[in-house]
Amino acid sequence: MQFSVKQYDEEGKARAYRRWDSIAKPLKGMGLFEDMVAQIEGMPEAHVGGKRCGADVFPVDIGMLRPVEGVRDVHVLRGTGNFFRTQAMSREDCERAILTGASLVKELHEKGYSMIATGEMGIGNTTTASAVACALLGAEPRLLTGKGAGLSDAGLKRKIEVIDQSLARLEPDANDAIDVLSKVGGLDIAGMCGAFIGGAEAGIPVLIDGVISAVAALCAVSICPESKNYMLASHMSGEPAAKFVFEKLGMRAPICANMALGEGTGAVALMPLLDMAYAVYGGMLAFAEAGIEEYKPL
Repeated sequence: MQFSVKQYDEEGKARAYRRWDSIAKPLKGMGLFEDMVAQIEGMPEAHVGGKRCGADVFPVDIGMLRPVEGVRDVHVLRGTGNFFRTQAMSREDCERAILTGASLVKELHEKGYSMIATGEMGIGNTTTASAVACALLGAEPRLLTGKGAGLSDAGLKRKIEVIDQSLARLEPDANDAIDVLSKVGGLDIAGMCGAFIGGAEAGIPVLIDGVISAVAALCAVSICPESKNYMLASHMSGEPAAKFVFEKLGMRAPICANMALGEGTGAVALMPLLDMAYAVYGGMLAFAEAGIEEYKPL
C-alpha cells in the first residue's frame, strides 16, 4: 500500500516551542499542552486555534451486520469474522477498510474540517484490540486484556484463553500490521487505522480516543511511520493494553480519568482543552512585551 503523507514542518514545531518559551509564564508551565500545540503547528494543513468543541459527528458503517438508518454505509464486509474459528478478514478486505478510513478523513478535510477525532462503537472489540496489541507488542494476553464493558472474572479468563489460543493458531506476523489486523483485528480498527493515515495525507491532526483507537493508531504507525506526527493522544483508558500501546507510540495522554466509553468521548474531551492551550499560546503576552525578564532553562 502506498500513501503520500504531507511533509511535516519540524521548523514550525520548533518555532512553536520558541513562542511557548517567550510567553510570560514558567517554562513548560502548560505541560503536555505545549507539546501538543507545537506538534499541531508543524502540520501544514492544521488550523485548530479556536472553538473546536462544537464538533460535528459523522457515523459510518464500515462492517456492521446490517445497515442502520442515519449511518453512512461504506461497509467492506457485513461483520468481522470470528477469529476463534477463522481469521477476521482477508488481507484484501483489510486493505479496503484501511483505504476507506483514509478516504473519509481526506473527504472531510476537503470540506473544511481541520481536526478529526476518532471513535468507535462495537461489540466485543476490546477483545480484538487486545489481540492486535498482543500480536504487535509480543506481549502475553493476560497482561494486556481487561474486562471491557464489564465481564466477570470467569468471563475475563475465557477472553484471555480465546486470545491466547487464536494467536497461537493464526500466528500473525508482528512485523506486518495488515497481517495482524486481517487475522485477529476488526473492521472498526482497520478503518480507524486508515483514518490516522488519511490525516497524515491531508496534513491535519487526528485525535486518538480510547484503547481501541490507540491500537488502530499503533497499526497505522507500523504501516506508515510518518503518520505518527499527525496523531494526538487524548485520554488514558482504563483497559490494561492502553498503557503499553502509548508507551510503544512514545505518547502521553493528558486526560487520566479512567474513562471506558469509547465512541470518541475522550477525543472530544480534549478539544476544549486544546482551545484553552491555544488561548494561552496566541493571546498571552510575551516576556519582552510585558517588560519582564525571561525565564531561562537551568
